[in-house]
Amino acid sequence: MKTSLLLAAGCALLLSTSCFSAEKTLRVAADLSYPPFQFRDSSGNPAGFEIDLTNAICQAVQIKCTYVITSFDAEIPALLAKKVDFISPLGATIKRKKSIAFSNYLYHAPSKLVARKNSGLLPDVASLQGKHIGVLQGSIQEMYARQYWIPKGIDVVTYPDQDSIYQDLEAGRLDGSLVPGAAVTYGFLNKPAGKDFALLGPEVTDDKLFSAGSAYGVRQGDTSTQALINQGIQKIMADGQWEKIKQHYFGDLEMKVSTTAP
Repeated sequence: MKTSLLLAAGCALLLSTSCFSAEKTLRVAADLSYPPFQFRDSSGNPAGFEIDLTNAICQAVQIKCTYVITSFDAEIPALLAKKVDFISPLGATIKRKKSIAFSNYLYHAPSKLVARKNSGLLPDVASLQGKHIGVLQGSIQEMYARQYWIPKGIDVVTYPDQDSIYQDLEAGRLDGSLVPGAAVTYGFLNKPAGKDFALLGPEVTDDKLFSAGSAYGVRQGDTSTQALINQGIQKIMADGQWEKIKQHYFGDLEMKVSTTAP
């Protein structure tokens, strides 16, 4: 009893993460239709680059994280409705910063156009006239396409998940798709269905829409969760876990962000 009282007093005095977070459980929104970032393994459990990073971060700060599976475009509404405590990494854009806050950056994945190798397509208005281009609903890529491509007469088709985009590319219902290059490379191009496709043209950029990297989404004012995540990110960067996980999924692909915070 005396030991318990001393421990409690010590925790109250120090407010250390290890004291108060050991029993803490946080709910994480995840869209498992986005390999290799987020998907279901052969047993149906959450897996992928972002899942492994999240698990490592939660372990580093001694908290339990449980996944709430939802579609990508439902993640921010779920966060604001307090159905989850934070969102799996997403682009820390100016628009999103108006409604939610972000952790420090976790990685950068450039946006690219994927299309058939012999199509000659490029991610510009002149090349995409009359074409059908798929984008993930609620993504930065959709925002870009709506602002720059739809007004120019390009047919932009939104999808609730990335797998459906890959299926329609293979079936010929889409001419191309604007996606994070790392996701399509390891979720589609390296599979038999993607053998006739490639990333074409330069990275698609826009300072007002795209961010320097992806970060966890948290509610504005929830500095406690934000601080825990940032502490975890710092730890896995320092001890080599981030690099080990990145190497497992993406090899030597450069994905670090040059700046720390959004």
